[in-house]
Amino acid sequence: MEKPQNFLTRFRRNRLLWNLSLIAAIILSMAVAAHLVMQAGTRHGARRIVPDFSGTALDEARRIARANDLELHVNDSLFVPAYAGGIVLDQLPEGGVEVKPGRTVYITINSFRQKTVRVPYVAGRSLRQAKNMLEVAGLEIDELIYRPDLATNYVLEEYCGEKPVTQTSRLEAEIGSGVTLYVGVRDGDSLTVVPQVVGVPLAQAKGRLWELGLNVGRIDFDEGVNLLNEKEARVFVQTPSAEREANLGSRVDLRLTLDEKKLARFRAEAEKLAAETAEERIRAERERDSLARAGAFDRPDTGEERLPDTAAPASERQSPEQAEHRRPRTEPDEFFD
Repeated sequence: MEKPQNFLTRFRRNRLLWNLSLIAAIILSMAVAAHLVMQAGTRHGARRIVPDFSGTALDEARRIARANDLELHVNDSLFVPAYAGGIVLDQLPEGGVEVKPGRTVYITINSFRQKTVRVPYVAGRSLRQAKNMLEVAGLEIDELIYRPDLATNYVLEEYCGEKPVTQTSRLEAEIGSGVTLYVGVRDGDSLTVVPQVVGVPLAQAKGRLWELGLNVGRIDFDEGVNLLNEKEARVFVQTPSAEREANLGSRVDLRLTLDEKKLARFRAEAEKLAAETAEERIRAERERDSLARAGAFDRPDTGEERLPDTAAPASERQSPEQAEHRRPRTEPDEFFD
């Protein structure tokens, strides 16, 4: 009598089901193997806390990074006089963030010395052109000093520190330093209008003031602003406010903040005040013009003898002979006759 076949034997004799089962098993094995390899390669589940490298010397920061299985890459450098050269100023990701082992941390270090650039010669150019040339070179305006001249807002002289800048000079200055410009102003043309700088960064605010012949006065920073995030701060207070008349060379004080809510509130108030001030200024200018025109028409006749008007029509002009003939003779004339 033939023994009954078990399930495995019957299953193996069914070629179709057996082959499909083998294929499924192979695919499943490959998926499991790939998962295990990926976990091993990416160190799935392994975490590292990024140390805070701020204020640490570069060599020490690299040692700490290696101890925490992290890579360190110098992404940028700045020059901050308050810190020693090679000190870490900023990092990304920030300290305290969880990352996978082997993650690269990008750092900004303090340069050992500031870069220097050649000071461009800007005398003889308009103030706007001079400002642009200095900004391209990485410099700025330290002070605008106005002197009487035939043309307003044209640079007469340029000084870097106490040294005059000429066409043949080869002076160099550290990036970010300023130069003093002596600028001309024509008689009766000494007023300008203060621009609106609330809501803009410091560099942009300075540029707007310089273009209109104003100096940057005192600069104050709100709490939380430091040398590293200074570029992100925005002006939220300016004194004097926008749209007011000021003498060329006057100073405008600025205050900057990182607080977006405070900035939005002060910006709305500044824009409203600027609009009201502009209306008052335009109204005052129109009143002055009206009074000037009225004064020209209301001038009293002094009785002085009028000289021949060369701008009058030819038919109304008188020759010297005609004027002498029509002039009434006085008694002294008759006596000498």
